[in-house]
Amino acid sequence: MIDLHCHLLPGIDDGAADISLSLEMARASAADGITVTACTPHIMPGVYNNDRAIIEAGIARLESLFAEEGIAMRLVVGADVHMDVELISGLKSGRIPSLNNTRYFLFEPPHHVPPPRIEDNLFNIMAAGYVPVLTHPERLSWIESHYGVMEKLVQMGVPMQITAGSVTGQFGRRVKYWADKMIGEGLAHILATDAHNLTGRPPNLSRARDMIAERLGEAEAMHMTTTRPQAILDNLPPDRWPPPPGAQDSRKSAEGEGWLSRLGFGRKRRGRYDR
Repeated sequence: MIDLHCHLLPGIDDGAADISLSLEMARASAADGITVTACTPHIMPGVYNNDRAIIEAGIARLESLFAEEGIAMRLVVGADVHMDVELISGLKSGRIPSLNNTRYFLFEPPHHVPPPRIEDNLFNIMAAGYVPVLTHPERLSWIESHYGVMEKLVQMGVPMQITAGSVTGQFGRRVKYWADKMIGEGLAHILATDAHNLTGRPPNLSRARDMIAERLGEAEAMHMTTTRPQAILDNLPPDRWPPPPGAQDSRKSAEGEGWLSRLGFGRKRRGRYDR
């Protein structure tokens, strides 16, 4: 399994407090069957002023310790990115790392307030050649009144990442309801731990994966935890992903040409992220 959202690096955000906890979390991840973890600390200007250099230095340190401790897990670069006027320029310059240096990056909306013009802002980001993966929509306090926004974003080609603990009920019945609804309606693409520690937010993916397998079948459980995450790491265009069961074809609009085609993700492009 591949975990694309984990706050494993020590002491740079609200994740692992120290290197000892980082190693314990890594051991727990490996024991759970996770073979690749994206280190994705918050980048939130004025709160967590992380950048690529800080994150890559932390990953190098952990990789060295993994070799010494015999922890068999690959680490890739990433970040949990919040909206900022310099987001696109930060991605282009490399200051803000995408997931494994691909076109994909984790985008975390404000938790309690729906961001104005989110559809326009994410469209502009996609027009610049990047694909935001929206993290834990089921946990946003405003999802009840703006569920239609999630549907529109998926139709635009924005992948949705659900937290494993939401599926298992770790965040309560309300969050589980929205996670189950999105999964059942084909609006969820990826499952990740969003782990911060070993107690309240542990790096456990297998339990939620098994619950999805029981509900939607083994193939979709594999897609949410391996196939689509690997497609991101390999920088495959979104139209190469297997669609979730019950999902509408987000690649086609009423006019016959979808958002992904208009943005060039379904045809050969020139640029840094072509594969």
